[in-house]
Amino acid sequence: MTETTRPPLTAGERAQLTGWLDLQRSFVRMKCEGLSDEDAHRALLPTSPLMTVAGVVAHLRWVEYSWFHQGLLGVPDTGQTPWTEDGHPDAEMLVDDVPLARLLDDYDAECARSNAAIADLPLDAVERGRPEERAASLRYVLCHMIEETARHVGHLDIIRELLDGGTGYQRMN
Repeated sequence: MTETTRPPLTAGERAQLTGWLDLQRSFVRMKCEGLSDEDAHRALLPTSPLMTVAGVVAHLRWVEYSWFHQGLLGVPDTGQTPWTEDGHPDAEMLVDDVPLARLLDDYDAECARSNAAIADLPLDAVERGRPEERAASLRYVLCHMIEETARHVGHLDIIRELLDGGTGYQRMN
């Protein structure tokens, strides 16, 4: 069972931002609980064939890496990312041959690396991996990642309901 906990009501800014992001991240795994690999890879939207549970989880993993490691820390792309100059624009979602359990483990590990990467950074720290005029603060990145993750949790919610009727957040405290 996935642990879901809201941040404390009176916590400081950093605890609120990281707490809400961690909560949204926990919903990703919750929305995947009990799904078969077949269902996780099933495309239900004719106009968006990559919008599968597996594809969304893979996308979220690489979004974490892109914003926290490449953006904030300035880690150069050494070819390990799925994006290439001439490749498919949604290459990170091409995961038909990857089991859901592995995608979730990769996502959880990336989230842990993201948390470790920012643990000692002030909220005003600015991205090192983007040109100065486009660099965002850690505060901005956390707000964006809450929005990005929550939006995709909504997608997972809809896909899950279409797959097997599963809805809601029954285990949230």
